[in-house]
Amino acid sequence: MRTDIELLVASDHDAHAFRELYDRYAQAIHGFCRRRTGDHEAALDLTAETFAQAWQSRHRFVDQRAGSVGPWLFGIARNLLLRAVRDRRILAEASARLHVRQDRAVVTPDEEWLDGLDADLEAALAALPAAQRSAVELRVLHDQSYQQIGDALDCSPGAARIRVSRGLTALRSRLRPTRPTRATRTRRAS
Repeated sequence: MRTDIELLVASDHDAHAFRELYDRYAQAIHGFCRRRTGDHEAALDLTAETFAQAWQSRHRFVDQRAGSVGPWLFGIARNLLLRAVRDRRILAEASARLHVRQDRAVVTPDEEWLDGLDADLEAALAALPAAQRSAVELRVLHDQSYQQIGDALDCSPGAARIRVSRGLTALRSRLRPTRPTRATRTRRAS
């Protein structure tokens, strides 16, 4: 199996290479955006834009995570969320000053998307058992190989892989929306 970096480099001459990166990360990026927005369609749009920007900027990618593009992709998605909310605020302020009625988008970015963005992840990480938390942090935040994780945690690479997998599964469960966003409440009321 090729590493993320190998796929990114190969994507210049192999269309399937970038598709493989997409297949590795699209579900996780969509889940991240879905949890933040509470809206499936908005999450699809943000996921598509994340990969479009990744494609356009792939030549500027600098490997700081030992071969993983995951943190880079999540950074792009986070920036898109921030930009969507900022752009909406700017448009609303300009429309109010000019007394112009703005056409409503199907999905309207909301400040609520950013509520607790970093705190949610920190709390979910803190709730993990110590061995899983350490394994996830080493793999995701420090982009260590399973061999390196095993060495650091005094376990086999296979056991390190299991700890990471279980930790990520627990994080996904903990990071599901616990309260409906305004978009979800609006849909339910309809």
